[in-house]
Amino acid sequence: MKLYTRSGDDGSTGLFGGDRVSKDHPRVEAYGTIDELNAAIGLAAVACDPGSPLEKRLSETFQKLQSRLFDIGADVATPEGNKHEAKITRITQSHIDELETLIDEMEEGNEPMTNFVMPGGTELASRLHVARTICRRAERRLISLSLTETVTPEPIIFINRLSDLLFAMARRANHEEGVGDVPWIPGE
Repeated sequence: MKLYTRSGDDGSTGLFGGDRVSKDHPRVEAYGTIDELNAAIGLAAVACDPGSPLEKRLSETFQKLQSRLFDIGADVATPEGNKHEAKITRITQSHIDELETLIDEMEEGNEPMTNFVMPGGTELASRLHVARTICRRAERRLISLSLTETVTPEPIIFINRLSDLLFAMARRANHEEGVGDVPWIPGE
């Protein structure tokens, strides 16, 4: 199979199931942003040192998260009731519960927050903050889509929790390297 099909040269793309929509359709914007988030998590993964127990754990977690993001992309590309719905994995409450467990695990090693935290610190933490901001945009795109079309609630909740997890991971990555939170200093 060739990589290029030429079917999108007119500015349209196919959803799972065959319907064609504009490439700037809210559904495409949503799963496109999820794909961007997946790439950002991949970028964070390559900054992990396999010799560090925490970073090895993060790297393993990133692989699982990237697979779930592919599931979410398929979920978003496949409206409920679509004839191909049985071929995809929908995000469930158990996936969300796993994220909450991971957030708690990451937070155990972090100092309590005493102020707003700026993105930064180590390279890994900074990459995680970039992924977090893309995750927040993906959440906004899913919310926008849900205002005009049916979207199952679990992907929205999952993405919301994922942004919290990425924040906790960034703080933990800094903590493990002896780098404190970068505090927000309000203007005078």
